[in-house]
Amino acid sequence: MEQILVIGCPGSGKTTLAKSLASKLDLPLVHLDALFWREGWKNLSAGEFDKLLEKELEKPRWIIDGNYNRTLITRLRRADTVIYLDYPRRICLAGVIGRYSKNRGKTRSDIGGNCPEKLDFPFLKFVWEFNKKYRKFYRELLAGSGVKAYIFRSRRQTRAFEKSLCGKSSGK
Repeated sequence: MEQILVIGCPGSGKTTLAKSLASKLDLPLVHLDALFWREGWKNLSAGEFDKLLEKELEKPRWIIDGNYNRTLITRLRRADTVIYLDYPRRICLAGVIGRYSKNRGKTRSDIGGNCPEKLDFPFLKFVWEFNKKYRKFYRELLAGSGVKAYIFRSRRQTRAFEKSLCGKSSGK
């Protein structure tokens, strides 16, 4: 496991897991949000983002946190492992709301530029509809990829995996 993708609904804990695994496995960590977002929630163009992503993918070892479905197949071709946090939407909504409460008005370390945490109805709706819209696509893509895929349906499953892999879980 030297090229790992962590994907799943917003609020599922992708970043938390990726940080923990990167530390325990001594892998460089790449947050797709940090590549994509600039000051004041301005995003890079697709071309600029793709160039930055390609530089990261050329490296021999990494863990990449984030979905960005437009580039998922490209990343999947370079990965040796995928961890898909396929949690119920109520868990993800709670995660998003908890993250907002904790970081309200602050910029998280996994986001580029000065992008204070925000929460709005369109984003909550996106989280609510995420599994309906993307679960089948992710599962079919992973099934046909030839890449080792771990699909976890609960935080308990994820912690057990992390503990078995690294000796200790992040405790969340």
